[in-house]
Amino acid sequence: MSPAADATPAPATAASVTPVVVRLKLALLRNGLRQSSGRRAAYVASLVVVLLFAALQLLGLIALRGNPHALNVTVLLTAVLALGWAVMPLFFPGGDETLDPTRLVMLPLRPRPLVRALLAASLVGMGPFFTLVLLAGSVVATAHGAAAYVTGVVATGLALLICVALARAVATANLRLLTSRKGRDLAVLSGLVIAVGAQVVNFGAQRLGSSGLSTLDPAVDVLRWVPPASALGAVDSVSEGSYAVALAQLALSGLALAALLSYWQRTLTRLMTSPDGSTLQAAEPERDRAGRSSGLGRLLPAGRTGTVMERSLRYVWRDPKTKAAWVTSLAIGLIVPVFNALQGTGSIYFACFAAGMLGIQMYNQFGQDTSAFWMVAMTISSTRDAYVELRGRALALLLITLPYTVLVTVLTTALLGDWAALPEVLGLSFALLGAMLATGAWSSARFPYSIPQEGYKNVAPGQAGLAWISIFGGMVAAALLCAPVIALAIWLNVSAGGNGWTWLLLPLGAAYGALLTLAGLRLAAPRTAHHLPEILTAVSKG
Repeated sequence: MSPAADATPAPATAASVTPVVVRLKLALLRNGLRQSSGRRAAYVASLVVVLLFAALQLLGLIALRGNPHALNVTVLLTAVLALGWAVMPLFFPGGDETLDPTRLVMLPLRPRPLVRALLAASLVGMGPFFTLVLLAGSVVATAHGAAAYVTGVVATGLALLICVALARAVATANLRLLTSRKGRDLAVLSGLVIAVGAQVVNFGAQRLGSSGLSTLDPAVDVLRWVPPASALGAVDSVSEGSYAVALAQLALSGLALAALLSYWQRTLTRLMTSPDGSTLQAAEPERDRAGRSSGLGRLLPAGRTGTVMERSLRYVWRDPKTKAAWVTSLAIGLIVPVFNALQGTGSIYFACFAAGMLGIQMYNQFGQDTSAFWMVAMTISSTRDAYVELRGRALALLLITLPYTVLVTVLTTALLGDWAALPEVLGLSFALLGAMLATGAWSSARFPYSIPQEGYKNVAPGQAGLAWISIFGGMVAAALLCAPVIALAIWLNVSAGGNGWTWLLLPLGAAYGALLTLAGLRLAAPRTAHHLPEILTAVSKG
């Protein structure tokens, strides 16, 4: 055997890891785009949109130059960018598959050089480029003088590295979570968070439009000392001649970057050296699982009612689509009345929106079980069984809805200061909730439809008509059932001296809602018991 064959290749140095990982990411991205023309078209379209939006943002920031409140915009923008980088890995865990460190577990790499390599590879992409453009525009908007521009170059690099390191550290620390069922729950809920965030941004923009950028001064005074916004604050400090202040702000950003890299390195080491579920015993001691499973059951009624309630509540907590529907209803039911009250354009009657949003959860009860409904159907052999099943589901919903409705109504009343109308609105909300529980139970038995388990669709193909009839038809019926209580409220408010009696709507509305719920359950129970095969077929199509 020749000496050349016996020679052992020298190990790669730490400095050579970074360009290799960067080239690896570029190669993976390039090969991914070669898979299909549709993927290439989507990437090019996304790139064009990002470039156009970045150019518009850059022009807007440059136009702020010379504005006395330009610092408010740039510091707040940097803080929002950092927040976005921190939370995006939690909602889009598959957004950057090329930077999954677990794929490098079997390679002989040291943690510190690997962190440097992954950090450099993280700078490749549309996200870092977009962030770099915004940070550069922020520097142009606030910098005055050569020293400020030099500081701006350092500040831009620090802020960009902090954003990227923050995203990588969060993703690495939560990688096991993000690849589990709970991680998929976060992905399902990402659309809700974006929608709520859009409402918050819209509300903030309206407030700024009416009050001006000067209202941000107190917040900016704090944020300019919080990394990475402190790096942009240093640019303004140098422009004003406060070099010691600027040095302290840059030092804060540098310390934050060092702390993030150190935390990332520790979590990366733990992730790549600690055992996971494939090397640990998956099953837990039976007594521990039994103790945990019985905790919720002890707080609920005995018998089938408590069992149904516990099952429904566990669906709310564990099933991604059920959880997404509930959280969406909870968020929107709070946002609509509260945001309108904060804007000064709301009405206390908007608080009824909370009961309406949660009442929708009673519709298509059996479809929410998907194909597992056959296990429930095996336990229903009479109208009584069907009634108890529906009653348990309604009680589980009320366990969340009643206190939530009271909370939203009280909060809206406090914001508007109209305490005299609190009993009236609560009575209307309880009546509306009862009507929706009644129509939801009947609609679940009469118009069941399937909810696909995979993807983001909430209706199986070919059943959209059933869904429209079930939900919107039921909501119209609920509104008609509430007509007597609404008419009574109008009469008490418009009649002479009638305002002193509006408190009667609270007990009357609660009693009326309870009667409607009982009537709806009674009417839906026979239909459920006698048409179980049809219901099972309908909810299993997905």
